[in-house]
Amino acid sequence: MSLAIQIRQHGGPEELQIVDVTVGEPGPGEIRIRHHAIGLNFIDVYHRTGLYPLSMPATIGMEAAGVVEAVGAGVTHLQVGDRAAYASQPPGSYCEVRVMPAKCVCKLPDAISFETGAAMMLKGLTAQYLLKKTLPVEGLHAGDFVLFHAAAGGVGLIACQWARALGLQLIATAGTDAKCQLALANGAAHAINYHTEDFAARVKDITTGQGVKVVYDSVGKDTWDKSLECLRPFGLMASFGNASGPVAPFAPGMLGAKGSLYVTRQTLFTHIATRESTQAMADELFAVVASGQVKIHIDQRYPLAQVQQAHRDLEARKTTGSTILTL
Repeated sequence: MSLAIQIRQHGGPEELQIVDVTVGEPGPGEIRIRHHAIGLNFIDVYHRTGLYPLSMPATIGMEAAGVVEAVGAGVTHLQVGDRAAYASQPPGSYCEVRVMPAKCVCKLPDAISFETGAAMMLKGLTAQYLLKKTLPVEGLHAGDFVLFHAAAGGVGLIACQWARALGLQLIATAGTDAKCQLALANGAAHAINYHTEDFAARVKDITTGQGVKVVYDSVGKDTWDKSLECLRPFGLMASFGNASGPVAPFAPGMLGAKGSLYVTRQTLFTHIATRESTQAMADELFAVVASGQVKIHIDQRYPLAQVQQAHRDLEARKTTGSTILTL
């Protein structure tokens, strides 16, 4: 048996309920893992509210770290007793123990704690595919400007540090002066409070009118139009979330008028679709964290039983850095 957080219908944080579930043996290609810490991410809110619908009842959560308890047939990269961490489909990490596909589960280096592992996999792999794989047609080179929204969040603080390590000039946006200072302290070259400043105008000032090569945007509706104004010709608008709501439909012709722009909607789970790609991305993430170039900031910890409050705080933009649920 395992404690798990389930929803029986889409809705608010009050739908998150603690239940007992039976956990069986892993089948072919699966493992059973006992969690030590669980990551909290905005995609969990999308699953809870129904923006990304799930079949009911559903256990949500995409990220955790723990110890492998059992291994199914055909799994060769993990053994019983291994320390492991993952960001993975299907949802279900909000629990003590689960059976899950082994494909996206990676051995966790001894130098990285369970809490750090749970806080870094989804966010860190997201930062990796954005900065290393989601690139403008002209590429990214040391000295180039990029714009990163919600830069004081879990993905954002990792991206600020990683961008600095790559020699990029990351322009951060955030909703408070304190969050802007946090982004600057973690490697952002510039920071803009988008509640008190016109971020498009500031970006043009910072880049002496040229604009940025790429905008990385997990906010969605509220930042979309002005983000397009920030791009230089042939620039890339890289959407990877919609915390403020989905982007409204737009006419492709406007991209031509604004400078032959590119638009892409990215998701982590395309990038980690194979065991090989997952491991390659994780190896880069583990290396940059082990080197000290990127530090994982766990700024909030909630017992699993307080998951409703964790969701309320996340949606109210009260969190910074990474948030974990503890067991």
